[in-house]
Amino acid sequence: MNRSLLLMNRSLLLKLLSAAVVFGAWEIAGRIPVSFGFPTFFESMLALANMVGDGSLFEAYSDTLRPLVIGLIISAFLGIGIGLWIGLSSWFDWLVLPIFIVMQAAPLAALIPLLVMVYGIGLTSKIFVVCIMAMPVIVLNTAGGVRNAPTNLKEMGRSFLGNERDIVLKVIIPSASPIIFSGLRLGTSAGFIGAILSELKITPTGVGDIITYSRSIADYPSMYAAIFSIIVLAVLFLNLLERIERWLFEGNVRGYASD
Repeated sequence: MNRSLLLMNRSLLLKLLSAAVVFGAWEIAGRIPVSFGFPTFFESMLALANMVGDGSLFEAYSDTLRPLVIGLIISAFLGIGIGLWIGLSSWFDWLVLPIFIVMQAAPLAALIPLLVMVYGIGLTSKIFVVCIMAMPVIVLNTAGGVRNAPTNLKEMGRSFLGNERDIVLKVIIPSASPIIFSGLRLGTSAGFIGAILSELKITPTGVGDIITYSRSIADYPSMYAAIFSIIVLAVLFLNLLERIERWLFEGNVRGYASD
């Protein structure tokens, strides 16, 4: 118990030290300054506090989170489902996997004008942008985790008279869970990029509107504050996924780089 508490405190200390180094370097770079358009960390945090105080940041996130959450939910369910099917079926692997490999390698931001032509400039286009950014990495990680599930565990399950459903639910998915959740974390990061990209490229709404407007009037502290808030929210989402994985598959989690 003491060892576990010590490791937890060490992990927290290292995270705080890392944050202090990054924010300190940001403050120094802003004071030099490296660029006219690069504010100090203190100025950016003051702008962030002002946006929180007047409620404009919360109003912006009410627009940003809608396509982001819907897109991530769709990507998670479809991505894991398709990834499981690819990992379990060789013919489906042959038929579908190349599509997602191409999607991950291709510059998908170039498809945004096409989505706007087909679905307009509303919520649907933004959800599609989140999905095309997040889903490929979820599918590929899930398929890889399922395909590489230990053969000896599957044979052991069959020797105990487990049917295929039992093998999938009780052996393959638990053993592949670290890789599946790794894909979800990477997909979440890509989904955040897609949500902000859609607001910058389709219609300037939400946090993307704050970034665009602040840049247009040279209010760089507010622009960097909005970007910083996105990073913080993404980190919170990723930590939430880690906690969900620990809760669902306790004893089968192999650790994180953040630990």
